[in-house]
Amino acid sequence: MHRFRREDSLRRLAAERFDVLVVGGGVTGAGVALDAASRGLKVALVEKDDFASGTSSKSSKMIHGGLRYLQQREFRLVYENLAERQRLLENAPHLVSPLPFLIPLFGRDGVVSKTVARSYSMALWLYDLTGGLRIGARHKRVTKDQALAHLPTLATDHLVAGFLYFDARADDARLTLTLARTAAVEYGAVVANYTPVVRLTTDADGATTGAVVRPDPSDPSSEFPVQARVVVNATGVWADEVRALDEGSHPRSIRPAKGVHVSVPAERLPCDIAAVIPVPRDRRSIFVVSWPDTDLVYLGTTDTDYQGPLDDPSCTPEDVDYLLDAANNVTTSALTRADVTGVWAGLRPLLAPDDKAGHVSERTADLSRRHTVQTSAHGVVTVTGGKLTTYRKMAEDTVDVVVQRLGESPKTRRCITKSLRLIGATGATKDPVAMAHPHAHLLGRYGTESAAVLALAEGRPELLEPAIPGLPYMRAELVYAAREEMAQTLDDVLARRTRAVIQRAQPTMAAAHAAAALIAPDMGWDEQTASTQAAHFIETYEKELLTAGLDLP
Repeated sequence: MHRFRREDSLRRLAAERFDVLVVGGGVTGAGVALDAASRGLKVALVEKDDFASGTSSKSSKMIHGGLRYLQQREFRLVYENLAERQRLLENAPHLVSPLPFLIPLFGRDGVVSKTVARSYSMALWLYDLTGGLRIGARHKRVTKDQALAHLPTLATDHLVAGFLYFDARADDARLTLTLARTAAVEYGAVVANYTPVVRLTTDADGATTGAVVRPDPSDPSSEFPVQARVVVNATGVWADEVRALDEGSHPRSIRPAKGVHVSVPAERLPCDIAAVIPVPRDRRSIFVVSWPDTDLVYLGTTDTDYQGPLDDPSCTPEDVDYLLDAANNVTTSALTRADVTGVWAGLRPLLAPDDKAGHVSERTADLSRRHTVQTSAHGVVTVTGGKLTTYRKMAEDTVDVVVQRLGESPKTRRCITKSLRLIGATGATKDPVAMAHPHAHLLGRYGTESAAVLALAEGRPELLEPAIPGLPYMRAELVYAAREEMAQTLDDVLARRTRAVIQRAQPTMAAAHAAAALIAPDMGWDEQTASTQAAHFIETYEKELLTAGLDLP
């Protein structure tokens, strides 16, 4: 059993030679590392920030086939998505769970348009037949009262009925972390966050032989080379920047699209499942989704072309208003910015369309969510595009190319991740006795490792207390993140190991100094460092809220 320690990883990165060096610690990179390591390859993964700190912690948190992709006639993509959804439900039942979705139907004088009803019905039947039925339930039509039972503030003047269909949800950041930990702990991959690549290395013939990394970004003397037979670029929206290191010029293969979400109290917009809300003005829909184990829901997502800096895209007042207006358009909740308790903004790494064939849609919502794997003249393998749901298939396709680059056949080094259960995988989340446990929320985050989290509180009962008012996270979870989950900063703990700051930003900021002091001994921080970490965390999220047009107390 390997330990998940950054200092151990850095030592091994400098001393060993690898078959594969994966650049990028989002869900795709972590998936590639696990796929390659589970095939018996010697694997290293480096990430310039924290695992999932980019797109992979800022998605809609849906594991879904993509009902709207049927409108784009992306039937094969939907089939692939639904197959991957089922594999995740089986391989990570502690992290991925089924979720019903409500589609409200509106009409006039109590009658919905037959064309609209027929269109939804046909799409949902096709969705079920394409693979949706694998989840164990098919879509169904529901009455007006049944729709209101799920989303009570729906405006009743035009509400006629609704449809229920089934998809799944996941905590994207924890899924990514679990992939990285499974690769490292179970299969010996060497994994390090906060270890940026500063340049690639090549041999006399120009073939890539690895990369130089700088584990202390402020200290050039900390640089050292990592030797690898193949380098994989799995950096998402940053893929073109890594390609520029390889190719000497900056390509334009990625067209980023910004997606924004906001959290609001469930008492203001009660929803016990998920709902699909139409946005008539731009022919899109947004989701209203219940946050598990909290009294919150979140709204998302926007889908807008993005031209700004790739690091830390901002949520603007216009983004917030777009989501609140969409919800207010079909409910009586009358949400305002004062209701927003948390925000997050991320960038989707969409493939830039080829304009040679003619007109390209201006809407990023119209771009395909397919992925592609390409190999450069120097041998760097780049995987781009895709989505959270299909990370495993993206990884399989990428490692097939890697294996061929290594002179072997994918038939002899077969992919095993279709049935590879992730660390913590258990059916216990379905056990009503287990779910009645006072710390049942741990099962949906740690699975079989929940006992290790609780064990930290033996002799320290204060660790069973909530870390942030109004949220379920225990102090023990913060300590576990510091000891066992390679957290390096307070932000890692409060934004990704837990999701506290995107759920309830202000109580999380208020608890920042206490949280930093709690984990300081395990992080190796003195009192001044812990205080600095808390101050930086508070400053970062105050700025985020103010940029979004949200008032601070």
